[in-house]
Amino acid sequence: MSTSSLEAGDVEKALPGESGANSGPHGLPDGPNDRRTHSPAAPAANRIGRGLQNFEKQLIKLNIEARGIQRVESHERDALNWRSYVSMFCLWFSVNLAPVNITLGMLASQLFGLSFKDAALCAVFGALTGSMAVGYIATFGPVSGHRSMVFARYTMGWWPVKLVVLLNIIVLLGYSMIGCVVAGQILSAVSSNGSMSIVVGIIITAIITWVITTFGITFYGLYEQYAFIPQLIAISILYGVSGSKYDLGTPSEGDPRTVAGNRLSFFSLCLAAAITYAGGAADSFVYYSERTSRPLILLFSTLGLTCSFTFSLLSGIGLASGISANASYYDAYGVSQGALIVTALDERLGGFGRFLGVIIALGIIANAVFPTYVAGINFQILGRTAAQIPRFIWTTVGIIIYFVCALAGRNHLSEIFTNFLAVMGYWLAIWVAITIEEQVIFRRSTGYDWTVWDQSEKLPLGIAALLAFLVGWVGAILCMAQAWYIGPIAKLVGENGADMGNYVGFSWAALVYPPLRWLELRKFGR
Repeated sequence: MSTSSLEAGDVEKALPGESGANSGPHGLPDGPNDRRTHSPAAPAANRIGRGLQNFEKQLIKLNIEARGIQRVESHERDALNWRSYVSMFCLWFSVNLAPVNITLGMLASQLFGLSFKDAALCAVFGALTGSMAVGYIATFGPVSGHRSMVFARYTMGWWPVKLVVLLNIIVLLGYSMIGCVVAGQILSAVSSNGSMSIVVGIIITAIITWVITTFGITFYGLYEQYAFIPQLIAISILYGVSGSKYDLGTPSEGDPRTVAGNRLSFFSLCLAAAITYAGGAADSFVYYSERTSRPLILLFSTLGLTCSFTFSLLSGIGLASGISANASYYDAYGVSQGALIVTALDERLGGFGRFLGVIIALGIIANAVFPTYVAGINFQILGRTAAQIPRFIWTTVGIIIYFVCALAGRNHLSEIFTNFLAVMGYWLAIWVAITIEEQVIFRRSTGYDWTVWDQSEKLPLGIAALLAFLVGWVGAILCMAQAWYIGPIAKLVGENGADMGNYVGFSWAALVYPPLRWLELRKFGR
């Protein structure tokens, strides 16, 4: 959620039924288009819904956000000014300048055997490619007033979109889980002789995230304007104390075909890390004026993400490059990726270095609150019953899920990164391809009716999008290269294969969607 949007205050706190005259609880319509069932159980369900709504009224008094998935109308938007565009950049820069991306950069040499130069080029351009997709989806926030996964109904249809929403929830919670593990590793390494376990660090991170997401989203809007400042200082110092130990000369490992495959796989991993934000990109800008420039949203979102990714990833790439030549780095990495960050600071700066380690660890707050908040909204999109449940309850459920997963996977961070993050990027690349073609080919002249977001009979059936989505997944599976599976096409490149799932999935979906959508429109008219 953007800083500008959070300055709206009373608008953000409006009960979800108050944005339209005919709206029921959580923005669901009352009247002829209401699809709520009138079974014998309906009165009980309605009483529960009214009870939750009354409870939300009490939460508003405590400054807790209650808005659900309903559209943000034009009269509820913020005034547009130059600060709005600065906030766009600060949002993405603050959210993404986090230790989770430092540890991601470490995998370049430790998993893919890449040189510093190869890893740096792959990281920067991979992140740039993924960030451009995020920037594109973000442009739909102001023009539509809809969250990303509500907007997805305009391509995927009422029922197929639920598959996409489930996948997005997995991505958001999974990314938050990784962040919790990294923060736990750093906090454990900072403590005296590792007296604080990673488990305690994970608990601390999860609790802080829950408190801010549930009770302080307005405060978070202010926080994200400045959150990057301590992170920028701490990571800059990390560069200063560790730069002399970077290995800038050792070449990438393997024959030319293997090196090419490893380059492509790491490029894909960095792309996947960036594109994970696409599923919630529009959510940040639903309170922006409809007059907000779409090219500038694309520009500032892409710049904010790419700059923060570059700054974080290169730090991790450099740290890991020095592992083989520095015994202390080697020993620290054997403990955890977070321990390597702390060791690099502690060796030169002592107690102040450990303090900086805490600052870097706390950077995960900005990184985790965003996906946690968006996941809470996404749960409500799964159905009308789910939409009756307040967002803060879904947010709590999400935190519990990734907290438990973080505890279970705390000793397998690199495997989670490569096996989970890269795979989850596939569906987002496929969905972006379908979204682009729907806008450019089929909506160029007709546009979108943003008022029918909750009327299934006026949305696309989603048959074409679902078929194209599945075809894209077939291509991704054939061309994916993970530790647990390498597709037959991916095997053709080098000893370790090459992860081409994002590109093949995108292109296959893009090839089949136009004719399928044309047939769908001709047959059903929507």
